[in-house]
Amino acid sequence: GKGKGKGKGKGKGDGKGKGKGKGKGGKGKGKGGAKGGAKVVVEPHRHEGVFIARGKEDVLVTRSMVPGDAVYGEKRITVEEGEGDDKTKIEYRVWNPFRSKIAAAILGGVDSIHMGPGSKVLYLGAASGTSVSHVSDLVGESGCVYAVEFSHRPGRDLINVAKKRTNIIPIIEDARHPQKYRMLVGMVDCVFADVAQPDQARIVALNSHLFLKNEGHCVISVKANCIDSTAPAEHVFAQEVTKLKNEQFKPLEQLTLEPYERDHAVVIARYRDSDEQAKKKQKAS
Repeated sequence: GKGKGKGKGKGKGDGKGKGKGKGKGGKGKGKGGAKGGAKVVVEPHRHEGVFIARGKEDVLVTRSMVPGDAVYGEKRITVEEGEGDDKTKIEYRVWNPFRSKIAAAILGGVDSIHMGPGSKVLYLGAASGTSVSHVSDLVGESGCVYAVEFSHRPGRDLINVAKKRTNIIPIIEDARHPQKYRMLVGMVDCVFADVAQPDQARIVALNSHLFLKNEGHCVISVKANCIDSTAPAEHVFAQEVTKLKNEQFKPLEQLTLEPYERDHAVVIARYRDSDEQAKKKQKAS
């Protein structure tokens, strides 16, 4: 036994399996990451619609709306649920915080992402739809993601993702001109923005005035050097919060996305309080 141990790593986990081959011909045929021998247990995260798969390492996952389909080469984990004849296989997709600002915010301990099963979300800066696909998983059949992306190349990928996922409505338009797509978008519970433009706060405000319901929320990913590369990041974040305040938003929380992104923060705010909220505030003051 020369121990060729190639370990093909077909495991749907992290596929890092190297197969140790110590003269026994490749021990542990490289099942890879999350699957690696140990049983994976998937449990709900405190954010509804998000899950944690606990195995060799814990990973954030969403329950796949289209089992058997990887959107961007992400790992998939299949778990059997139920007993005896009622066993069903449920597929989860690993949500990588280095590729998605929302996943980074969740792992960073954000208080609420303001989207869950059944939510309607307007997603500005959808790019190729990698992150959008997880939001689509998370809002489920009864929810809806309006995904806006101006650039045509990633837009093509986005449209392909949307072909399989009925709850994604791809919109290839400039988020600066929301009136161009107002006939496509209904009222939403949450506006998520990752547009990396200096006038991002204005873009969010324009869209919110048209589509965001009263007391809805916006979740904005702020990339400091896209807004002002000469100012310190903290200063830029504070400026963005001020801009939102001027547009009828009440800032609720701000969180940096370290260690997943440098000089990024996510800012969360509530939009245009209804009369009851306003009255409550007057009482409090």
